[in-house]
Amino acid sequence: MNRKRLALALSLLLLAAVPLAGSAYYTELVTKVMILAVFAMSLDLLVGYTGLVSLGHAASYGIGAYTLALVAPRYDPANLWLTLGEAVLAAGLASLVVGIFVVRVKGVYFLMVTLAFAQMFHFVFHDTDFGRGSDGVSISFKPDASIRGFTPFDLGKPVHAYYFVLVVLVLSYGFLRLLLRSPLGHALRGIKSNEHRMQSLGFPVLRYKLASFTIAGALGGLAGYLSAAQFGFVNPELFGWHQSGNVLLMLILGGLGSLTGGVVGAFAFVALQELFQALTIHWQLPFGLAIILLVVFLPGGLASLPARLRPPRPEGPFHV
Repeated sequence: MNRKRLALALSLLLLAAVPLAGSAYYTELVTKVMILAVFAMSLDLLVGYTGLVSLGHAASYGIGAYTLALVAPRYDPANLWLTLGEAVLAAGLASLVVGIFVVRVKGVYFLMVTLAFAQMFHFVFHDTDFGRGSDGVSISFKPDASIRGFTPFDLGKPVHAYYFVLVVLVLSYGFLRLLLRSPLGHALRGIKSNEHRMQSLGFPVLRYKLASFTIAGALGGLAGYLSAAQFGFVNPELFGWHQSGNVLLMLILGGLGSLTGGVVGAFAFVALQELFQALTIHWQLPFGLAIILLVVFLPGGLASLPARLRPPRPEGPFHV
């Protein structure tokens, strides 16, 4: 087993052991972070592997969350498996429709168009009866995981919810790794590296970019659904530009173009928030300074730290 696989296995064991500490607060906090990690990995598919920097990725997150809130019965728990599929499908379809328009533009124009679409979704859910307005929507019951009378776990119990989200995180990571090793994944890397060359070689670049945008949106909707299920409340702020900015910061902290970087970045982002909020009410200032220092002195993100600490290999038999 190489070092990377060993580190992943140890990290997974550490995450699995968190509820054993007996602290409900940290169990729910790490559950939140793992949901953000799924969200960050979904954006990394766009930014880190396809080269599409988006400031509107929160739209898929909000759609996934609102799907649960709007389809859940008022006086009974929603079916987990049915509504989860509906949330992923709704976010994926919305991303597909938006992607048809936005993948045709590049650079800062792509960034601004995705932001504009996210603001449009914010308007729909903030200023119309469809989204219940600025007050948001409360979810009275946790989704029910029953399968023909058998209940494998109860999301109303924090420990059960924790391990369910952990499984989703692992499956999302595994799915993205398989995708990135597939011909589609290699094509996306090629598009990021040199889009014009890929196009001259006959690759349908727009279709590949649209596929990446749609898959990333579906996974963002999955994260939004999990967040709504955990907190039992959604509001239009889920579509805000700051939500997209925060998840982009997670990627920068962890390392772009690295699935582990998305996970590490989510944990680092929340850890810094918790640390500085405990120290001062003006926590945004030291929080921002810490992020700036990390970006300046560790431009590859925290995921690049092991490679930087590793001693350089000898270049040859005459290396001194």
